[in-house]
Amino acid sequence: MSLKDFKIMSKLGEGAYSIVYKVKRQEDNSDYALKKVNLTNLSDKEKQNALNEVRILASIKNPYIISYKEAFIDVNSNSLCIVMELADNGDLFQQIQKCAKTNTIMSENDILKITFQIASGLKALHDLKIFHRDLKSANVFLQSNGDVKLGDMNVSKVAKKGLLYTQTGTPYYASPEVWKDQPYDQKSDIWSLGCVTYEMAALKPPFRAEDMEGLYKKVIRGLYPKLPSQYSQDLQNVIRMMLQVQTNLRPTSYAITELPYFNKFKTYTIDDQSKLLNTIIFPKNQISFANMLPKANYNNPKYKTETHQHSDTQETIQRNRQATIGAGSHQSSPNPTRISQYLAEQEMLLKQQYSVNYAGKNKKAHNYSDRNVIAKILLEYQKEVPIYKQIKQRYRKLSQEETPYLYQKRLGQLPVLEDHSPNQKRNPRNQSMPTSNLPII
Repeated sequence: MSLKDFKIMSKLGEGAYSIVYKVKRQEDNSDYALKKVNLTNLSDKEKQNALNEVRILASIKNPYIISYKEAFIDVNSNSLCIVMELADNGDLFQQIQKCAKTNTIMSENDILKITFQIASGLKALHDLKIFHRDLKSANVFLQSNGDVKLGDMNVSKVAKKGLLYTQTGTPYYASPEVWKDQPYDQKSDIWSLGCVTYEMAALKPPFRAEDMEGLYKKVIRGLYPKLPSQYSQDLQNVIRMMLQVQTNLRPTSYAITELPYFNKFKTYTIDDQSKLLNTIIFPKNQISFANMLPKANYNNPKYKTETHQHSDTQETIQRNRQATIGAGSHQSSPNPTRISQYLAEQEMLLKQQYSVNYAGKNKKAHNYSDRNVIAKILLEYQKEVPIYKQIKQRYRKLSQEETPYLYQKRLGQLPVLEDHSPNQKRNPRNQSMPTSNLPII
């Protein structure tokens, strides 16, 4: 195969060392995306990144990831050509920009659908211990039917030991651990997904600043503006789960897809199991490339279609049940989002409140979320994962504190669901930390 077998229709985009074209393959008269990577001035690492994208794309068979078709070397231009599935409706970043310019918003149903599909694509990667590492709205490609596909895998990496150390990605979507140059895992992709989901609703990233230092401070604190009022508490809860500063409180990609919010979007059963191909090492002699690159695959993968119909009552029952017992996990370790998911269901927690008389001159009563309820949840899971033992120890230190503000300050990422009635007198210490600057609940 060579460039002569394709007719270039238009240029779709351009990167630092590559150009992506919309092409028509003469053999089947079908449209594809062709990424042409000029190898002439690339470093060895950059060449290896290009081959890494071929390896990953050819390994994954998932309806929400751009599918691999073929790769070959164009000798005349000294370029690696990667033929991929064409997503014919631009990318998510362009869609968000369009909404911002026309003063329109994305529907919550579309936001949840796209979030589910991205999480499903991430699960396919994470199952093979592949981290995307550069998830952003510009790397989420749209199809005319409304579905999305993950792409741009050139900096994705396979983790041999479960952790990575190399800093990469886009600053606005980078997780706190990446900003701190700490080892990171698949949960960094989850943080990036949280940023993308927020961006779809607010039409701008959750963390913005005038300089890198200001951006760093905002990200590591995990504080971001509240979503516009037209979006539901469910959507805010989903985002909050993913934008937990502590990695062990973020859900896995699998846990996200199992949330009851996404039941109606489960339309595919994937038959083909993805299998990670062997590493492709850049050869000294480019003639040997022909036998090293994965074989062409122009056959469209087949997926079974299944319908999931849930009434509002059924979804409410299931949502409350999973909020109580957790979403479960396909892994041996329990899902770290159970606590944050439970606490996020305000309707359930706020049913059990009590007044606390604390030591002070006036001994005024404060109404706030029942700590006993939270303690029971912590106790339920403390034996399963070390983190819950740590949280339990931290909880004991809170038992003498009298205000929701100090409670939240000590507990860190877990939300405090405070009852703010209009006539309630608030403690001055609460007023020092405005609600608008707190993490979204």
